[in-house]
Amino acid sequence: MFYTIRKFMKKLGLTTRIMIGLALGIIFGLILSPFAQNSFVKEVVIDSVLAFFGGMFINLMKVMIVPLVSISLAMGAASIGDVKKLRRIGTKVLGFYFATTAIAVAIGLFVARISGVGKGMVHGELPKGEFKLAEQGKLIDILLDMIPKNIINAMSEEKMLAIIIFFLLLGVAITALGDKVKNLKILLEEANELVLKMVELIMQVAPIGVFALISKVVASTGIDVLIKLVGFVVVTLIAFVIHTGVYQIMLVSMAKMSPVKFLKKFLNVISVAFSTSSSNATIPVNIETLTEKFGVSEEISSFTIPLGATVNMDGTAIMQGVAAVFIANLYNIHLGPTQYIGIILTAVLASVGTAGVPGAGMLMLSLVLKQAGLPLEGLGVVIGVDRIIDMFRTVVNITGDAVCTIVVAKSENEITDVEKFYN
Repeated sequence: MFYTIRKFMKKLGLTTRIMIGLALGIIFGLILSPFAQNSFVKEVVIDSVLAFFGGMFINLMKVMIVPLVSISLAMGAASIGDVKKLRRIGTKVLGFYFATTAIAVAIGLFVARISGVGKGMVHGELPKGEFKLAEQGKLIDILLDMIPKNIINAMSEEKMLAIIIFFLLLGVAITALGDKVKNLKILLEEANELVLKMVELIMQVAPIGVFALISKVVASTGIDVLIKLVGFVVVTLIAFVIHTGVYQIMLVSMAKMSPVKFLKKFLNVISVAFSTSSSNATIPVNIETLTEKFGVSEEISSFTIPLGATVNMDGTAIMQGVAAVFIANLYNIHLGPTQYIGIILTAVLASVGTAGVPGAGMLMLSLVLKQAGLPLEGLGVVIGVDRIIDMFRTVVNITGDAVCTIVVAKSENEITDVEKFYN
């Protein structure tokens, strides 16, 4: 029986298997949810079995993040072959990321404002206590921290901006030296192939990991938390959908690509992002999908995707916009035009260098609330549903990375397989 099921599953594509794991995980989580407080279910099933398999998959993906980002960025920059072209592509990518993040937070603010989310909730039920503010630090210290004093330490501590800057510099230097370091370039290409093969092997356990991760979330939270804050969740999801529509307009207008075909090919990346809530964990799947299914040049995708996972946080920016208005309404605080502009700027700047891992949005939100003069106690209201929203906002984040990659690749004529791109 088991052998027959295993043989059948092998015939299915990885995307299909991941989607099956996701669906079964949601169903299993809903079945477990009513019994989540039972000691056996909680300690053995949820916090041991599901936590182990989910954690195993996350750890396997995380262990590949630093080697994948460092090698792929250096190789991507080196493979472009022309410093001027690299500068041009880098400007396009960063311009796209910052512009869409600004649009995202503006959409979040607009939707939250017209919906009046948070008004009418009982003020007596607001949480009390101290909520730690994310350390802002001096601007000069933040900028200096981006430049690694010790690249080994930066890699061990997963300081992604420092890693990106160092290996981009390495790639630019290889490009500038040309044939003098051709063996090093070949070595990078071989190392990249090795890392991608390791990721491919790890992805074979993705359906199990996805099943465990989503089951644990659904079983632990159930629908009670959602019901309490349904307005905030719904408004945030509406803003996500609107911004996803902006992406589709960009695809059609800038890349001449059908949104339906894009989403169909991109489902496997969405499922991994949704279940892991980590942009970093989705990097290898995103690069592989853009290269294999969309025909995008690996030189472009290996440059834009790791960069986007660090500096492009559109979904998180939307959540911050909605949360700021929601908390202001809870506390009967009026937000003026200056505060709205401040929220947009803070959200865009805070997105740079924020870790692409679950829960990072709360760290960014504390900065936004402080800038807008809103009480940090508001974090205690939204944190209950943050894990659920986190799954959706990660999907928006990684979709933005992919759309940027496609648009830039099209503008640079870096589509290696036109048939894959349009079919």
